[in-house]
Amino acid sequence: MTQAIWNGVVIAESDKTEIVEGNHYFPPDAIKQEYFQENSRHTVCPWKGTASYYDVAVNGKVKRAAAWYYPQPSAAAAHIKNHVAFYGSVKIVKDGDAASAGLLDRIRGLFGG
Repeated sequence: MTQAIWNGVVIAESDKTEIVEGNHYFPPDAIKQEYFQENSRHTVCPWKGTASYYDVAVNGKVKRAAAWYYPQPSAAAAHIKNHVAFYGSVKIVKDGDAASAGLLDRIRGLFGG
């Protein structure tokens, strides 16, 4: 199981992420919608197409444009249509490492790190 964790909360989890350019893309049904808000940002990748973004909101904190997806990807990236990937502040952990990552985040929070 691969999980995306931000602000101490699992915001997405799946056994079937797609890895593209080192990023885990989570299937649309793997994200916990209550933590995602549409963002107006768009960027263009030369081979994947136009990306749309989500803000991630957890426990009163918001990380702007922390997640992206391709609603209409190019043919070369069709396998990641609507799959969601995350920027660096969202931790991606696999197979049981989630508890450790969450604990480390809570410890850092206690010490302002």
